[in-house]
Amino acid sequence: MMKKGGLTSFIILAMIVGIAVGYGVNWRAAETGNAQLVVTFSKNIKLLTTIFLRLIQMVIAPLVFTTLVVGIAKLGDLKTVGRVGGKAMLWFVSASLVSLLLGLVLVNLTHPGTLIDLNEVNRLSQSKETVEAAGKVVANAKGFSLEDFVLHVFPKSVFEAMSTNEILHIVVFAIFFGLAAAAMGDYAKPVIKGLDAAAHIVLKMVSYVMYFAPIGVFGALAAVVAEKGLKVFVFYGWYMLAFLGGIVALWIVLVGVGFLILRKRMVPLLRHISNPLTIAFTTTSSEAVFPKLTEELERFGCKNKVVAFILPLGYSFNLDGSMMYMTFASIAIAQANGIPLDLGTQLTMLLVLMLTSKGIAGVPRASLVVVAATCAMFNIPAIGIALILPIDHFCDMFRTATNVLGNSLATAVVSKWEGELEVNQQP
Repeated sequence: MMKKGGLTSFIILAMIVGIAVGYGVNWRAAETGNAQLVVTFSKNIKLLTTIFLRLIQMVIAPLVFTTLVVGIAKLGDLKTVGRVGGKAMLWFVSASLVSLLLGLVLVNLTHPGTLIDLNEVNRLSQSKETVEAAGKVVANAKGFSLEDFVLHVFPKSVFEAMSTNEILHIVVFAIFFGLAAAAMGDYAKPVIKGLDAAAHIVLKMVSYVMYFAPIGVFGALAAVVAEKGLKVFVFYGWYMLAFLGGIVALWIVLVGVGFLILRKRMVPLLRHISNPLTIAFTTTSSEAVFPKLTEELERFGCKNKVVAFILPLGYSFNLDGSMMYMTFASIAIAQANGIPLDLGTQLTMLLVLMLTSKGIAGVPRASLVVVAATCAMFNIPAIGIALILPIDHFCDMFRTATNVLGNSLATAVVSKWEGELEVNQQP
């Protein structure tokens, strides 16, 4: 079996090689004027990432269902579930507010939107792929309403939810199933024991799937660098720099709070989640690391029943990096279009984002969909989403890694509050 350090080394190597190969293809296409070279290369090389992500997605639904049901059943009763859930929601809401406020403060201090040349952006954004992507995001945003919110929270069929990997739907069903199993006591123990065994089997499958991680990372970075090149960073440098400043500030806040609560255990936690963070960063997929993150948090010392309960909830309600990006991007688009927003309007936007961002797990480009919907609500041209699409993949790398950090902290902190954090963590 590949050791953790060996896998991380291979992933980092794959990142470097992927960037080099992608840049080589981009440079060659520019030199020869053969744009089709990039299209063909990207389409084919993305298959490597698709294989890895599909293998991960294959185990997401059974893992979320089995671990969450077992976790709730092991908590024992409705009172305990309510107490642990209440602590989790306290952390989720607090972290979301801090993230949204940081995005709002940073975008007002740096004014990245005012430095965007709309004519140049339009030139960069006229590719067929970008136009189609922007159109899809705006279309999804127009369809996002209170009814849509409810549909994304409450499932009509658990089988449909599992077939489409709708995590929030699975979470809702699993909560009801777990509570019912806990209420039935000894009668339901054989079922819980079977689900517990199934969860461990799925985690074993994950250890095999992770061998494909470096290949998936290579494909993802090679494709995006081949398509975008490095010049996109030059034009969008200030926007990216301002956003990274917000990410750094958010990490300082999260890690700082983690040190205050977890104290000396914070460093081991960061060490345990370093591998999932790297994979999330390179693939821009939180789902890709859910199984591995579950395993690492248990190895760190969090009890299985707490991890199984908190982590799936966090994937739906605690996306710190995405939350910060929503206020940052929404106001930056307004700045680029010369639309002034007073403090009251911005705070109202923050509260709207706080509500509309919940319950959209599984929506493609979820952050951009919420941004587009919010822009439309405040009379900001929603098609302005095309302004940030060329750089969005790179921003998504950082916000996805931040989401993973936030959910890891939430799980560890609630474990500490519950007295369920083991002292002797595994290496």
